[in-house]
Amino acid sequence: MSFFGAKIAIAYVVVGLILAVAGGTIIDRLGLESQVQGYVREIENVDVENIEMTGEERISFAKEQVVDIVKRVWLYVLIGVAIGAAIHNWIPQSVVENVVGNNNPFAVLLATVVGIPMYADIFGTLPIAEALFSKGVGIGTVLSFMMAVTALSLPSIIMLSKVVKPKLLAIFVSIVAAGIIIIGYLFNAFAYLFI
Repeated sequence: MSFFGAKIAIAYVVVGLILAVAGGTIIDRLGLESQVQGYVREIENVDVENIEMTGEERISFAKEQVVDIVKRVWLYVLIGVAIGAAIHNWIPQSVVENVVGNNNPFAVLLATVVGIPMYADIFGTLPIAEALFSKGVGIGTVLSFMMAVTALSLPSIIMLSKVVKPKLLAIFVSIVAAGIIIIGYLFNAFAYLFI
């Protein structure tokens, strides 16, 4: 919300949820249970004990979690800021507009494909997204890039490949990529509603 405003932030969450539910429903209807690795079905359910905590213990636990998250994401945030700064300060606006600007009909597709091999979380992509947006890149193109980085990054796909077989993985990637591209074009087409 701090970069793009409440309308875009809420729309981003809503379309992400719609894509997740629609994609999950499609995969469920395809009946691909056999495409889950066998060892996954053999894992027994684990009952987690409900732990009662005092207020002080909850605060201590929360602090530990914050420190853990910061340790895991600080490098990606720093890399994202560096890339965003490079785009913002060194790459001419005309270059950015020609490659992923509104005049390029393949901008959303290109942004999605470029986002897939990157490894970052949403915190690492925000500075890049803000720099692209400030250079005149359409909001749909920017959101497609962000969604591809967070949903289809190569490390995520590698981790998924340990749990699902290649056929299901290919269907998952296809559905999510198609959804991201459609969402990008829709946001670009209806950007006037958000600005």
